Amino acid sequence: MDASQVLVPSRPYSATPSNSPYSSGTSSSRTTPSSFTDSRRVSTTKAPRQSSETAIVSIYSMYGGDRNSWATSRALSTDLGKGIIPQVTLALPEDSLNGEIDTELAYYSEPVDGAPNGNGYHRPMSYIVPESKRVSGGDNFRNSDLTHSEESYSSSRLSSRTHSAISDDSPMRKSLVSNRDTLSPNPASYPPERATTPTRTSTPVASPSSLPLKHPVDTSLAASKTSLVPSEGEDLDAFHVRNTYAQLEMSGVKGDGYNDGVERTRARIGASRASQLNAENALGDGTEKTRDLNAEEIQALATVDRYGFFSVPSHDRLVLLPSAPLLKRLARVPAGPATASTSATTLNSLPPTPLPIRETSRIAKWNRMIEAEQRDEGANIQIWRVKPPKRQKLSGRTYKGIPDRWRSAVWELLLRQFSRTGNAETIRLGQDYREAMEKPSTYDIQIDLDVPRTISGHIMFRTRYGAGQRSLFHVLHCFSLRCSTCGYVQGMGPIAATLLCYFDPERVYASLVRLHDSYALHNIFSPGFPGLLEAIYLQERITEQMMPDVYAAFKKHMISTTSYATKWYITLFANSVPFQTQLRLWDAFLLEGQDLFVAVAVSIVWTYRDHITANNANFETVLSLLSSFFVPEDENALLFWIEKTLGDKKLRASMASWREDWKRLVAEGKDGSALL
Repeated sequence: MDASQVLVPSRPYSATPSNSPYSSGTSSSRTTPSSFTDSRRVSTTKAPRQSSETAIVSIYSMYGGDRNSWATSRALSTDLGKGIIPQVTLALPEDSLNGEIDTELAYYSEPVDGAPNGNGYHRPMSYIVPESKRVSGGDNFRNSDLTHSEESYSSSRLSSRTHSAISDDSPMRKSLVSNRDTLSPNPASYPPERATTPTRTSTPVASPSSLPLKHPVDTSLAASKTSLVPSEGEDLDAFHVRNTYAQLEMSGVKGDGYNDGVERTRARIGASRASQLNAENALGDGTEKTRDLNAEEIQALATVDRYGFFSVPSHDRLVLLPSAPLLKRLARVPAGPATASTSATTLNSLPPTPLPIRETSRIAKWNRMIEAEQRDEGANIQIWRVKPPKRQKLSGRTYKGIPDRWRSAVWELLLRQFSRTGNAETIRLGQDYREAMEKPSTYDIQIDLDVPRTISGHIMFRTRYGAGQRSLFHVLHCFSLRCSTCGYVQGMGPIAATLLCYFDPERVYASLVRLHDSYALHNIFSPGFPGLLEAIYLQERITEQMMPDVYAAFKKHMISTTSYATKWYITLFANSVPFQTQLRLWDAFLLEGQDLFVAVAVSIVWTYRDHITANNANFETVLSLLSSFFVPEDENALLFWIEKTLGDKKLRASMASWREDWKRLVAEGKDGSALL
């Protein structure tokens, strides 16, 4: 083989006739020896790039650059030294040649002892084909009957199994470390330049891509296998994304939290030596969590607020949400002064996040109110509960703000209480999360695009492929598989990222499931966003009843509520108020449920009602105002107003009635004309 060429992973084999576009342009026919005992097959024919090679190269070519520079670059192999995926020769068990094709996942197994290492071959890593998972279908080649070369992928060293699914002392972990250390990081000698490629001539069978997509999970072998190739029917670009996150979960990245990191999926790593070395040097070495903080880390930590956000403005239009209008409870009011200003007070930057005045005293009160309900075998608290004599104080203290050190425990308590589930459900959802990690999602590419732009101002999510971004990707990946109706929408990102600030990924997944099932987020995220439209319908009914002149102004200027309120409901106000205010609102949301954010939306319109009804107001001024980032002058005044509004039993009854009216309008097909 020409020394300037590099083997690339072949396209998953599809059993096609000899005139298939995937067949070799240099081989006129293929025959199979009557006795074929060596299952280690290697593609060795030197020929122009075939379509199978092009399919793999297209993973990277979609991001720009010359395809040839990736497929034939010597820099990809000789300039890196350690850190590239070692050459993997894919082989089949002997009985797989007897007319059976596996349509399931291919798995990694231990290298076969005694297999030849010299003569241009590497020790094969075989596919394990469970007997129960084989489908009879002729004598054609399986798609794994090909060679994956060492230089196929960018600098990645470890298994695609995620760290969270493999314990430190598991056989799989030891296997990974052993293989990483013993397999040569440099290109080995290639097979002879010419070799006879064994083939079969028989009746073609259906292509594996046309067979049903299946993802079996054998929980009894959870730590013994890991997927090395795409699942049947999985998009190769999506597999590249999923595999990259899985490998980096094992190795980590350097400078997590203070470096920008190296892009590996949205844009390919260049073929130059500098690009490859930069990518290699960005991989973690296992010492970042054991050594002392360096100067860069200390400097980064000095610039973040108490919640981990860097002290830089992150929004273009900041407006003050004054507290004066919130001193008056919600009631029917006339229009404000005709000469009122059409714009609110603007801010140049986010104000510093102060420590709540009564934080210390409230911590002591919550200490006396919450107690352990269930512990594990090591006496670690699994579930908290409110002491029975203190239950009547839960609502009032939640609206006053859950102390940050108690927020994780209390959020879990409120989620379980509202969804009427317990710790057994949390454990089951954790198992679901781990199983979903190994399954492909059609949303992986879009999730990967959204991850680096989700609250990137937070230290946890700053570094590309850092721990925060990897956890966010894995949570959204698994959650996108939870409900086939909802799938994934961009608004899920800020919600999951906020939860990751207080929970581990498995618990975040469980929390998202509870929000989806019990807090009506299923309706919010379903196609057409029916829950969003229902919330907007309630908001408009309250506005029409309590602020008729504001409602008339919206009609006059032809401003639909969806034009400014959609992002409020889709992200649960994650991108519309400061983080501390968002946490206060979420405290109340987990207590009250879906009515909470309708009240928040009404409070904003209520606060700016005079600006909306001013004589000089128009479409642009009103829409610009309501599309701003709101900084409350007094969070306590805002939460007190919301508490009193939702405490109005007559209003809550009306909201329940309006929800039923909306469902009737939808059933009758009249919902389109029921909104502004």
